[in-house]
Amino acid sequence: MTTLEGTIPEQPKDQGPSSAEPADDGKRSSRSLIWRRFKRHKLAVVSLWIIIAVYLIAIFADVLAPRPAADYNPDYPYAPPQSITVTDPGDGRGLGLYVHGYTQEFDEVSWNRYYTENPDELHKLGFFVPSGHEYRFLGLFETDRKVFAPLEPDAPFYLFGADANGRDIFSRAIYGTQISMSIGLIGVVLSLIIGITLGALAGFFRGPIDAVIQRITEVFMSLPTLPLWMALAAALPRDWGPLTIYFAITVLLSLIGWTSLSREVRGRVLTLRSEDYVVAARLDGASRARVIRRHILPSLTSHIIASVTLAVPAMILAETSLSFLGLGLQPPIVSWGVLLQEAQNIRSVITAPWLLIVPSAAVVISTLALNFLGDGLRDAADPYEGAK
Repeated sequence: MTTLEGTIPEQPKDQGPSSAEPADDGKRSSRSLIWRRFKRHKLAVVSLWIIIAVYLIAIFADVLAPRPAADYNPDYPYAPPQSITVTDPGDGRGLGLYVHGYTQEFDEVSWNRYYTENPDELHKLGFFVPSGHEYRFLGLFETDRKVFAPLEPDAPFYLFGADANGRDIFSRAIYGTQISMSIGLIGVVLSLIIGITLGALAGFFRGPIDAVIQRITEVFMSLPTLPLWMALAAALPRDWGPLTIYFAITVLLSLIGWTSLSREVRGRVLTLRSEDYVVAARLDGASRARVIRRHILPSLTSHIIASVTLAVPAMILAETSLSFLGLGLQPPIVSWGVLLQEAQNIRSVITAPWLLIVPSAAVVISTLALNFLGDGLRDAADPYEGAK
């Protein structure tokens, strides 16, 4: 634009927010805000990926485990772990992944077997090779392919060693993931239903209903946990099948693990029942069940998710403890607790420590990851965390 004083440059038009920095219009959902705060917790994010990997191992255990859980070889009791080597032996085998065989020496005085690596015996490994043991992949079709196994189905292959019957500890630990991790989820779901129902009823109705529920909760909380588990597990009939015992142990753990969640839900419901939107819903004629289901419980979603992730490791440790004491799951079911129970003898501790190390490491890694994940979700779901 030109004036008497000269030329005035035109002002640039307002083009809105830059595409490189999208504007935050303040309309983020609570879910997106929780996820945004959760990503700041680096240890919780790493733990989330670990838990996802553990559950993927449980889902695809049949194809990941080199051998079936019950497959045994009496020629290799207490075989030590093998190391994988990358070598070209020069005898026509070609470059690839190999494990060395064993040379055994038997001491007739102590009746012990001593294993040494045989450098002249090599067994080549491959990916997606036939194992000779058929299974139904995810219940869809029959196959015998394994992700990583020897090309020779009968070759000794013990990455984490073998037990007294020559069974592969690596394969059994993978199959144990299915039971130990699923019993935690199933148990938490059942205790979640009981805890949320009783906690919501106690906090919303108060009065005599609250008093009765709180006395029941206090009775369960006053009982010593481990002796109670032992008594309930010992009361199970010994003639029950493995699957029946599995579900019975899951139900027992659920009947004991709901008390803390019920107390927490009751406290939150007592606070929320006097909120304006809850009072407005009641004045609008909504039934009590609808107010609890549609207005109060959705406000507890983030807190419940955090509680679940912290309760799962407690369930896993409870099952492991019972099975270790011989009162929980029993063979032929394979869980981490069963593996620990089978290794509780002096010979395993001295001559075959891998029998204890492998399932113990699985329990420690899984429970720590779940605890860190629960801490991250709890911090992310805290409304005061987002105001910092």
